[in-house]
Amino acid sequence: MKNIKVRCPATVANLVCGFDILGMALNEPCDIMQLKLLSEPKVVIRNKDEFNLPTDPEKNVAGVVLLSIMEKMNNTIGFEVEIEKHIKPGSGIGSSAASAAGAAVAANYLLGNIFSSDEVVQFAMNGEKLASGVKHADNIAPCILGGVSLIRSIHPLDIIAIPSPDLYVTVVHPQIEVRTSDARQILRKQVLLKDAIRQWGNIAGLVTGFLKNDHSLIGRSLEDVIIEPVRSILIPGFNEIKTNCKEAGALGGGISGSGPSIFMLSSSEKAAKATEQVMKEVYDRTGIAYNTYVTTINKKGVEIVSDE
Repeated sequence: MKNIKVRCPATVANLVCGFDILGMALNEPCDIMQLKLLSEPKVVIRNKDEFNLPTDPEKNVAGVVLLSIMEKMNNTIGFEVEIEKHIKPGSGIGSSAASAAGAAVAANYLLGNIFSSDEVVQFAMNGEKLASGVKHADNIAPCILGGVSLIRSIHPLDIIAIPSPDLYVTVVHPQIEVRTSDARQILRKQVLLKDAIRQWGNIAGLVTGFLKNDHSLIGRSLEDVIIEPVRSILIPGFNEIKTNCKEAGALGGGISGSGPSIFMLSSSEKAAKATEQVMKEVYDRTGIAYNTYVTTINKKGVEIVSDE
């Protein structure tokens, strides 16, 4: 197998209260990547979009992932990758994770699936470290595995797949950029015990809600008392969107990853589309350009489109 094309889904990290430990994959939008195995130890990157991302493999998230795989293979092989991004960099819905995860999964497939899923995640995390300065897996794991992932631990890596209910996801992406590294810098280094206790309760409630398919519990648990109050100041219209979307029938939601995208979960397509309308009305008033998506939870993760 010398050539493979994969579909790499967008993801929502944190899921409001689960900072760095919870994430889910979306059916839309997605990136398309094509990977070719080379007989010489080099990485060639070709961009098929207008985002002008680096083609130097040491400065490209897919590139550093492939370099780490080459190192593991004693630099006996190389890769050529074409990247067609539909997930805008800096959008907060896992653009860097899609590139990193897609590269790791595709390379492993071309090599005969010699690496375990945990090893593939670890390779992909090298891309996230380049993008944000931190090896986190809350976008990477669901992008690769699909559905909802709980990252119990990074050292050692311990990822638990959580059954994901058939919920609708509405996302608004205001066309402003919030860099993940910058969004991490503004966070408080210490939290009050009472806030930590409330946050633990929400995380446990959200996971239990997914396991029991209890939409009401999911909605009650989508609360963040630690990260969101700080990061939301970077996102125009955030509080109005969150309040109005819940009034329109959404279960709840919040910042997607580090922002600026905002996501809301709904039990029905009707509520999800009503939520989208609320998002549009808010951003139409602000004058900020935006994109919206009404989608569902992706259960497959990175998917092979074709191979040759």
